[in-house]
Amino acid sequence: MKIFMITDMEGVAGVVSFVDQSYPDGRYYDAGKRLVTGEVNAAIDGLLAAGVEETLVWDGHGAGAIDFEELHPKALLLHGRPSPLWSRLQEVIRRYDACVIVGQHAMAGVATSNQNHTQNSHTVDAYRLNGKLIGEIGQLALFMGGLGLPLLFLSGERDACREAEDLVSGITTVAVKEGLGRGSAISLSAQTARQRIRQGIATAVAQHRQNPIAPLIWPGPYLLEKRFFFTDTADAEMTKPGADRVNAQVVRFRSDNILDIVYR
Repeated sequence: MKIFMITDMEGVAGVVSFVDQSYPDGRYYDAGKRLVTGEVNAAIDGLLAAGVEETLVWDGHGAGAIDFEELHPKALLLHGRPSPLWSRLQEVIRRYDACVIVGQHAMAGVATSNQNHTQNSHTVDAYRLNGKLIGEIGQLALFMGGLGLPLLFLSGERDACREAEDLVSGITTVAVKEGLGRGSAISLSAQTARQRIRQGIATAVAQHRQNPIAPLIWPGPYLLEKRFFFTDTADAEMTKPGADRVNAQVVRFRSDNILDIVYR
């Protein structure tokens, strides 16, 4: 089995502040990167213990959150900005059998979720796909599902785990912190969080081998509505092909192909 791993920063134990830790100019950003890399390395250990042959880690945090020198020696890393063209990325992802997520946060608007947001924490109020609120977990699971990859495992903040469980039947989740609000949480120790991730992801692979999880696929056609905090952001969004203005703050897109719309 070959695994494609997506990582983020805001769902990692010990990372609780956008300003101090998650933004690249934060005073503790480098320390936050080490915490992310520690959880990723624990996940790699668990995958290796479960017999996974290869893992490609996609550094999914906007400014990058993997400490390259500390990364597990058995991992491959997909990194750099801007991200590759979607067509090239799809070619890479199709080489893998399943995907997992480490360090994930919940969607924008979840009251108890620490650092909740969807894509851009400065501009996006909410995304709806075919009338259903979705966040980054839904985007990832549906995009991977469109490429034939099931989502087996997610670690992160407790609300993110609930979000994933609502989307994907049979997924294994590990909560490493409990959000109390957008800027506060109760975290497990780094050591305990890593131990639970290591065990949980190995269990996820074993369970998938016995009872395979299906890729997440929603029937089309698809209507994606993006609501922004500010009208000028919606103005800028209207420069994209196929954009349709709903009102001052909402722009929508339509497609018959999930791969073409879920990251519009």
